[in-house]
Amino acid sequence: MMKTRLSLVLSTALLLHFSSGFAQKKVYTFPIGIQSYTYRNSFPKGVAATLDTIQSLGITEMEGGTPKGVTTEEFKKMLKDRNISIPGTGAGYELLVKDPMAVVQSAKELGSQFVMCAWIPHQKGNFTLENAKKAVEDFNRVGKVLKENGLTFCYHNHGFEFQPYEDGTLFDYMVKNTDPRYVSFEMDILWATHGGADPVKLLNKYGNRWKLMHLKDLKKGVKGDFTGNTPQENDVILGTGQIDMPMVLKTAKKVGIKHYFIEDESNIWSYQVPKSIAYLKNLTE
Repeated sequence: MMKTRLSLVLSTALLLHFSSGFAQKKVYTFPIGIQSYTYRNSFPKGVAATLDTIQSLGITEMEGGTPKGVTTEEFKKMLKDRNISIPGTGAGYELLVKDPMAVVQSAKELGSQFVMCAWIPHQKGNFTLENAKKAVEDFNRVGKVLKENGLTFCYHNHGFEFQPYEDGTLFDYMVKNTDPRYVSFEMDILWATHGGADPVKLLNKYGNRWKLMHLKDLKKGVKGDFTGNTPQENDVILGTGQIDMPMVLKTAKKVGIKHYFIEDESNIWSYQVPKSIAYLKNLTE
């Protein structure tokens, strides 16, 4: 009788163990995306070969523009042959302000839905309220043009925007003063952290204003600042740095972000990117 009961207890324990394993949910459930800047040193050596590498990693989405050395039509064919889409492309601040329709044309040629801007011109190390006000004015105007042409404009934070202002930061000022109909945001979680912000709190605070995300991790022990710069070696494999990646991903999913791009600015991206992808694929809750 004792043996029978012991056997039953052990069998139940094993069943519960294996059931809990099968019940685990994947935290990351979206396509694997890459920011083309990650392969900035590879594209000049061969566009097709670089795309082959990207495809071999299981990447199906990329954020970027047409690389030098090929036409947009040639690039589009290369992408199609490898089942890679470009949901988002980037544009410099100056071009956006000067000729937003040129940006519209480039984005539409690539089949993009989003256009992001990753930098606001300012004196090095001194992003001011005046800079933020000018950006707000420009972004509202440009964002309206893009919206009228079927595109969503997103500003990508870079750390310097998190300088204190009133009861918040200059980033808060920018979000509050841009029109949500025309201006959305892409969160770069490394630069948010480097600027002293908490990515999870930012996601919760501004909800669906966030449309895109750059997945990057900041080396443990690194203290940031408002420069928007940090040595390349501080960009580490996802899940090995100081960012609470599981909570960031869960919160980002909750607020509705659907496109995520790994951006590895280190000089050992070929080693780190595969490991970051493996981390995303194997992360469970």
